Amino acid sequence: MSSFYSELMKGLGAGTRLWELLDRKPEFPLNGQYTTDQLRGRLEFSDVTFSYPTRKEVPIFSNLSLVVPSGSVMAVVGSSGSGKSTLVSLLLRLYDPDAGTITIDGQDLRDLNPYWLRSHIGTVSQEPVLFSCSIRENIAYGAVDPDSVTMEEVYRAARMANAHDFIQDFPRGFDTVVGEKGVLLSGGQKQRIAIARALLKNPKILLLDEATSALDAENEFLVQEALERLMEGGTVVVIAHRLSTIQNTDAVAVLASRRVAECGRHADLLADRHGLFRKLMEKQAFLQEDQKQALH
Repeated sequence: MSSFYSELMKGLGAGTRLWELLDRKPEFPLNGQYTTDQLRGRLEFSDVTFSYPTRKEVPIFSNLSLVVPSGSVMAVVGSSGSGKSTLVSLLLRLYDPDAGTITIDGQDLRDLNPYWLRSHIGTVSQEPVLFSCSIRENIAYGAVDPDSVTMEEVYRAARMANAHDFIQDFPRGFDTVVGEKGVLLSGGQKQRIAIARALLKNPKILLLDEATSALDAENEFLVQEALERLMEGGTVVVIAHRLSTIQNTDAVAVLASRRVAECGRHADLLADRHGLFRKLMEKQAFLQEDQKQALH
């Protein structure tokens, strides 16, 4: 009885926090009604000013403007803390800008139904979120209705993400439980499952937040190959540091001083000897050279 009582108290403590979360009201209304069947994926930031609600005195963006044409791949680079990941949060409408507008196909983000919007956006982050359930359930979670996903669809997404072979090598295959946050998988395996999830959704807009930066060379190649399949035909925003990722994009936007300091083709920005992008790439090249010398 004493053991049961202590477990009951743990449950009550955890339940209290859950009820608090269920009772929370959103900071901004989520009742936008606008949807469309012809989403093209043109993204535009117009004079966006933003600071996080808990740090109002520290602005992240000040009059930032950026256009990502539909069907193009835009790399976003900048030093740590320049606001690269914040762009992703604003596009997902986890926050609203303090001033300015963000539009998709000319429609203000605040007028769009947020559930519809997020169903058309795929995200792959540096540290993918996996749940303590089977690999099949983790991949199917990407669909609008996970219960309606067939095994054939899961297999196809896994093959395209270069994940099918290593999953089949597990004793339980697609029924393998990955553990809390995917703790039983390697970084490359988690990343490929996250890509399979995004492929299943077939998003029109894709946000890649440093999706290959924490991987070794072999896994980076497999993940990069899967990402290229995922990027076909959609509008893609890639937050990246590595030159191998940046050079395959249509354009590069460099964030500095709370706005877009430079924007253009990768080769053109690299040709500017005094440009910010050139300096960032030179620093990366020096670091890589130092690492090579340390290995020798």
